[in-house]
Amino acid sequence: MLIDSHCHLNYKGLIETQADVLARARARGVQGFLNISTRQSEWDAVLATAQRESDVWASIGIHPHEADAHADLGAEALLAATADPKVIAIGETGLDYYYDHSDRQVQQDLFRVHIGVARETGLPIVIHTRDAEDDTLRILTEEMAKGVFPALIHCFTASAEFGRAVLDLGLTISISGIVTFKNAKNLQAFVAEVPDERLLVETDAPFLAPVPHRGKVCEPGFVADTCAFVAALRGTSPEALADQTGANFFRLFTKAPA
Repeated sequence: MLIDSHCHLNYKGLIETQADVLARARARGVQGFLNISTRQSEWDAVLATAQRESDVWASIGIHPHEADAHADLGAEALLAATADPKVIAIGETGLDYYYDHSDRQVQQDLFRVHIGVARETGLPIVIHTRDAEDDTLRILTEEMAKGVFPALIHCFTASAEFGRAVLDLGLTISISGIVTFKNAKNLQAFVAEVPDERLLVETDAPFLAPVPHRGKVCEPGFVADTCAFVAALRGTSPEALADQTGANFFRLFTKAPA
């Protein structure tokens, strides 16, 4: 069962022809989609898509780019939003020091709020981290010591050392189309060593279209290309990897009916 574990179906590039986008993905064998939110103002639309489509689920969260605009967002708002049966994840949240669109301390504080909600609800937290390995790992380690919570690093592009450290903490790692890029040799090497049961695949659509679609708007259906590429790196078939990552998805996102 091939799942796109991270896409933005309500973003420009996909929302205009959302039904056709989903139909093309299903025709390529994609059987589930996690529609990710990044700011509170889009929660309703992201959730509405999930409520309308039986194979789409939703996340509720604040991207680190949006942290400054949500500095006062408390756990209560996130908790209330998780009540809907189609909300199966918290995020995406985390730290982004590459763009620094929001104050770093505000990013960290809001990241911890999301973690607390993930711990309380049992819903996995979807983590974005860029150029922030040390602080991301520090916060995860400190928060895990307070009580474990399910989590994954989405669109993994960090160092192998960081990857091994978060795997040791019990996290799952999701691989996007970046792995197909010719300059992603280090990522390709690391992907080959991720344990079978801790791996997911995603598109991050409409961003990061994999080879052979570079330069196009990324669509959820392109997760099939990423899956095939990762399968080759790991010495298995695309069908076997789809089944493995699909099983991993439902094992992690337990609120989604398999």
